[in-house]
Amino acid sequence: MKFYLNGSWQSGQDIMEVLNPYDGSVIDTVPRASATDVEKALCGAVQGAEQMASLTGYERFEILRRVADLMRKRMDDLATTLSSEEGKTIGEARFEVDRAVQTIELSGEEAKRLGGELLPLEGGKDVRNKLGFTLRVPCGVVAAIAPFNFPLNLVCHKVGPALAAGNSVILKPASDTPLVSLKLVEILLDAGLPPLGISCLTGSGAVVGEAICSDPRVRKIT
Repeated sequence: MKFYLNGSWQSGQDIMEVLNPYDGSVIDTVPRASATDVEKALCGAVQGAEQMASLTGYERFEILRRVADLMRKRMDDLATTLSSEEGKTIGEARFEVDRAVQTIELSGEEAKRLGGELLPLEGGKDVRNKLGFTLRVPCGVVAAIAPFNFPLNLVCHKVGPALAAGNSVILKPASDTPLVSLKLVEILLDAGLPPLGISCLTGSGAVVGEAICSDPRVRKIT
């Protein structure tokens, strides 16, 4: 599979094999992202953060609702991919996909409730009959570093809330289990996520993770 970078699916000069942990067979190959790829992803994510922030909470809810619907329709493909690269039984993989769908649905619902708060100001001097308000605003670019043991549901725990809150995401899946994350990105795009709303870089954590997490353009790490 290709990785998704700066609004398009791309190949890389260097590749890494994704192995089935049961028998060691090669399931697929993915590009090994470089520092140059990370820089491109960061530039795109800054623009993507502006696109995501321009969406209303309800628009983000609708995107995530469509994501959940598509995940249900593609249950077999997601579960088979997850089982092959991570080693779960197909039953366990289906259970994880179902949990991931619920995670996305809950994230979407929260997108409608992230507006802010109106507060009566009664705790200070000369503030009688006055009101204060708070607004929740997106923080910008979020880096999502995913583990291998629940390679879909834990990715959704990171990506879903970040997108619901109006941020862009750079996703670094675990090197052993990148395929189901890439399939999730396909679904996000098919559901109408802005093209720069997410990038998914496969490769070494020492290269990709370090470069993403040390960059000041990244405002939140999960």
